[in-house]
Amino acid sequence: MVLVASYNIRKAIAPDRRRRPERILEILAEIGADIVLLQEADRRFGDRASAIPLHMLAEHSRYRPVPYEMRPGSIGWHGNAVLVAPHVEIVKHMPLHLPTLEPRGAVLADVRIAGKTLRLVGMHLDLSGLWRRKQARAILSELDHQPERLPTLLAGDLNEWRSGGCLRDFGQHHECVALGASFPARRTIGRLDRMFVTPGIEILESGVHGSPLARNASDHLPVWARIRLP
Repeated sequence: MVLVASYNIRKAIAPDRRRRPERILEILAEIGADIVLLQEADRRFGDRASAIPLHMLAEHSRYRPVPYEMRPGSIGWHGNAVLVAPHVEIVKHMPLHLPTLEPRGAVLADVRIAGKTLRLVGMHLDLSGLWRRKQARAILSELDHQPERLPTLLAGDLNEWRSGGCLRDFGQHHECVALGASFPARRTIGRLDRMFVTPGIEILESGVHGSPLARNASDHLPVWARIRLP
């Protein structure tokens, strides 16, 4: 079994407008996932360094970032990052370039856990429905062109408020994981944070992590799924 979480951490800025990366790490410890896909993991301006200082991640969590190394001090690509626990082996990783009007991207990582390999895609899609669909199709095209087909989990903040749109694109060949509303964190009404898996991956449990700490750390709640790989 593998526990995967996805979390838009809003650059670690809490509702009081203070940057509180230690709170994000506490929430990740509450969840205890093997793998975490983050969105808005890097600061927006300046050197766009990680919103969670690298020394803090190393000293106060069990996670290490997949090394995309796109910018010094960053842990991801356009804010998308993948964290893995010590028992997870990183096999392959690459950024995915998306069509966009504003800075957007996605990341891919192949990891091995308990002798099985899982492909991950982390993403944060556009506010525009037209561009979301273009980005979804670009991601699916990248997956189609990978030399090896693997069990795949896609997750992130899709910014899709309604059914259809990019959800339909991803849902053509992937199962949409039942999660729940995760936005805004203090009074959730929107299912913006989503997960999809390829056929063969068994969903054992899934949901939204709505602890009191999580409701006061970002404008999104983390979502999670416990899966069994084929």
